Amino acid sequence: MISLFLILNILLIPKPVSFTPADGVCSIEKVVVRKDRRPFRKAVAELEPWQRQEAYRLTIQRDRVKIEALTEEGVFRARKSLEQMLALGEVPCGIVFDYPRLRHRGLMIDESRSFKGLAFLKKQVDALALLKMNVLHLHLDDSAGWRIESEACPELTAKTAWRIGRTYHEWEAGKYRFTTEDDPEGYGGCYSREELKELVEYAAERYVTVIPEIEMPGHSMEVGYACPEVLCQLPDGRRHTGAWDLCPGSETTFELLEAVLEEVMDIFPSPFIHIGGDEATMKTWSQCVNCQRRMEEEGYTEVKQLQGYLIRRIAAFVQNHGRRIIGWDEILETGVPKEAVVQSWRGISGGQKASAEGHEVIMSPNTHCYYNYYQDLIRKEPKAVGELVSLRFTYGYEPLSEGMDPTLLRGVQANLWTELIATPEHAEYMLYPRLFALAETAWTPASAKEYKGFRKRARALLDVFRNLEYNTFDMDTESDLARSGLQRFPPEGVPIPIDD
Repeated sequence: MISLFLILNILLIPKPVSFTPADGVCSIEKVVVRKDRRPFRKAVAELEPWQRQEAYRLTIQRDRVKIEALTEEGVFRARKSLEQMLALGEVPCGIVFDYPRLRHRGLMIDESRSFKGLAFLKKQVDALALLKMNVLHLHLDDSAGWRIESEACPELTAKTAWRIGRTYHEWEAGKYRFTTEDDPEGYGGCYSREELKELVEYAAERYVTVIPEIEMPGHSMEVGYACPEVLCQLPDGRRHTGAWDLCPGSETTFELLEAVLEEVMDIFPSPFIHIGGDEATMKTWSQCVNCQRRMEEEGYTEVKQLQGYLIRRIAAFVQNHGRRIIGWDEILETGVPKEAVVQSWRGISGGQKASAEGHEVIMSPNTHCYYNYYQDLIRKEPKAVGELVSLRFTYGYEPLSEGMDPTLLRGVQANLWTELIATPEHAEYMLYPRLFALAETAWTPASAKEYKGFRKRARALLDVFRNLEYNTFDMDTESDLARSGLQRFPPEGVPIPIDD
């Protein structure tokens, strides 16, 4: 028989702040909820307000469970802990006291490169809720397809929601061909406003915030294809067709972006709107009559300053609507308002720089948090990219790096880019159990993390996810290399150290 203390430590992910075991197993004949009572208010008085919002205490006795929390959100987190423990069949007696380490505990799903639909997204929201994660970031547009219905510019979906090529690289190899919904060879789709509002409501019931991303000014080839008037213009009047970037010199660009963002903000009540800002090539701006005029008006001497102009102008527009922007770490390079949240993806330096400049930071470095990277040996895994981001390696990530202000670390996020991930089954395979590791990093005190115990709990929870019909990575066949926690694939014949 498994010990009661081990039962809790095997299953519960993320690991709670504290567990005080007691004798016996609970039959859960009765669940009593005590909300916003003085004893619990006193117990959480020293926590930050956002931590108190989600804090809970479970007192588990042989025949009943008492849930204490200040809010319905705290009660919900407690019930999810019970749900995990029940999945093993027994709930050990004792006291669980728990609250989150970080405010933003997120997952980004790239729907542009691979469209998966409402049922898939709802299913992932259920997983996030079970793991006490609270943000679903949707990458809704990119060069490979526009995935959100727009009444302001219906051409965006009519012309670019379907393409020739199931994966991004197939589309790329076919010379970036878009098509229409009625083409039998077409691949794609888009979300209606009603579907997205349904998703937002479904997620809110589970205390998950859906943050939309509308990418700009780079990664926007599909926008230029649908609306060529937002492309840079040569002196002879011709447009830079096929350009990667929008034209920051044209007022038409801002009219389109603002119209779309107004629609987005009507659908998504999130306090944050992600505006991308990464990997703009800026190649066409030096040849564009509109960009050159803008530079002269603003007194700019380098075309890259146009990136900052666009980001700051959109940030002000979003702020005038009572929201704040999030952008990838490139937005730091040309100046952004202090209210902007910076998401560090190119390692940790972006987060360090943002923190030094007084910005709130979300850490999602590609070194640890990109789940489109390989999680095991290339020869045994589906085709992926990047270095080895195994379960052990991602679990070892600490988001608070040297020199960073802990009060500005808003949170941590995993990103699933889908250039090579065309099916829901493949997406889930890349997410689980690695998302278990990030959930624990985001919720559990750093001092309480320990990989060997986590691995046992992850293995047990993986069975729970499979019973819920998630397609997961197989931890039982994980290679010695992945189990070692190394990031790089070593040369043939080099021994792999394992200590577990």
